[in-house]
Amino acid sequence: MTATLTLGPLTHAEGSVALPGSKSISNRTLLLAALARGSTTIDDVLAADDTDRMLDALGTLGVNVVRDAAARRCVVTGVAGEFPRRAARLFLGNAGTAFRPLTATLAVQGGEYELDGVPRMRERPIGDLVDALRALGAAIDYLGNSGFPPLAIGQGTVVAGGEVAVRGDVSSQFLSALLMALPLARGAATAATTVRVTTALISRPYVDITTNLMRRFGVDVAAPDAQTFVVPAGARYVSPGHVRVEGDASSASYFLAAGVIGGGPLRVTGVGRESIQGDVGFANVLARLGAQISFGPDWIEAGRGAEPLAGGTLECTAIPDAAMTLAVTGLFARAPTTLTGIASWRVKETDRIAAMATELAKLGATVSAGPDWLRVAPLATFTPATVDTYDDHRIAMCFSLAAFGGVPVTINDPSCVRKTFPEYFDVLRAVAR
Repeated sequence: MTATLTLGPLTHAEGSVALPGSKSISNRTLLLAALARGSTTIDDVLAADDTDRMLDALGTLGVNVVRDAAARRCVVTGVAGEFPRRAARLFLGNAGTAFRPLTATLAVQGGEYELDGVPRMRERPIGDLVDALRALGAAIDYLGNSGFPPLAIGQGTVVAGGEVAVRGDVSSQFLSALLMALPLARGAATAATTVRVTTALISRPYVDITTNLMRRFGVDVAAPDAQTFVVPAGARYVSPGHVRVEGDASSASYFLAAGVIGGGPLRVTGVGRESIQGDVGFANVLARLGAQISFGPDWIEAGRGAEPLAGGTLECTAIPDAAMTLAVTGLFARAPTTLTGIASWRVKETDRIAAMATELAKLGATVSAGPDWLRVAPLATFTPATVDTYDDHRIAMCFSLAAFGGVPVTINDPSCVRKTFPEYFDVLRAVAR
C-alpha cells in the first residue's frame, strides 16, 4: 500500500460486507485452544498483524498450530496447560490482546520468559496486572520503566485459592488475562480463586467475551456481583472440538456508519443479534440517533433515517472501540455529539482522545476534549484534509468516513489497518462511490 491514500469525495454507500474475524475472539480462542487438552479447529480466524503476533508466540512456545490462511482456519493441538518451551523471548508488536493474556499465562505457569513489543507497547500500562500477579506469587521484573513493558518473567509459584485484587478502570484486559490464567495455578484442581475488581470496570463486554469463551473450553467463571469473579475448583481447559470466530463488531461500525451517512442500505455479515461482542451495541446507538437499523441472527443492516443523526451525549463505556466511529458521524449530525466514558482511549494504540481531536479539527470541526470525554460539533462545510494515523488502525478507518463530507480526504500510512483489517480500503471502495 502507498504511503498515502486519497479517498472521495464519496457520495453513496450500499451493498454487503463480509466482516473479517474478531480480533478479540481470535486471540482469546487461539490461546485457550493452546492451553486446552485436545485439538481445536478454529474457523474464520482473523488474518492480521495482531493474530500473527499471537500465532508466532504460540509457535515459539512449542504449540503445534496448522494454519490454512486461504480457508481462514487454524488447527491447534493443545498442551493441556503447560507450554513445552519453558524459556523464550516473545515479540508481540502492539497487540494488547496477545501481550496481556500471555503475560498472565506465562507468569502463572512459570518459566524464564521476556516479553516486548513496539515502542508504543512500552508506553501502554501493565502495572495493575503485574501487581495482581505478584500478589499471587508470580515472579515478574520490569526491564525498562516500572509499570510498563518489556517484562521478564521468572520461576514464581502461583497457588490457587483465596482472593486477589485488580483494578478495572485502566483496561479490562487485566481482568481477562487473570481469569484466563488462573486455571493453570498450582492447586486449581481443588481450590477456587476469587478475583475482586477494586474500581469501576470499564469495557465489561470484553470481559463477557472472555468468560463466554472460557465456558466453551470447559471453565465456567462465576460472577456473583459486578465486582467479583470466581474461577472454580477443578477448572481445566478441554477443547470443544470446533469454534467459529464471529465477524469483528468494531470493524462493522465503519460500514454501518457508512450506510447511514452514505444512504445505504449497507449490510454487514458475521455479526448480528446473536453476537457475544459488546460493540454490536453501536448499531443500537445509531438507531437511537435516528438511523434505519435492522438485525438478523448474524447480520446488521444500516441506512439513512428521515433526518440527520440526532447527536447528544452518548455514554460509551461499553463500546470503547466502536465509539471512535461516533466521533466522525458527529460531523454529520444535526446537534453536537459528546462521547463520555472513553478514558481508556488514552492508553490504546495511541492517545486516541488527543489524536481524534487533532484530526477532526483539520476537517474544520469545532472540538473540545477532557480526560474521559470528547465533544464534536456538526460540520456544515468540510475542509479537505490530510489525516495522520499515529500507527493506529482505528484512526485510519474512522477518518475514511469523512470522505462522505463532500471533499477528498487523504489518509497517511493507510497500511496501519493491517493490525486488524488489511483489506479495509478495498472493501470500502467496493461499497462506496
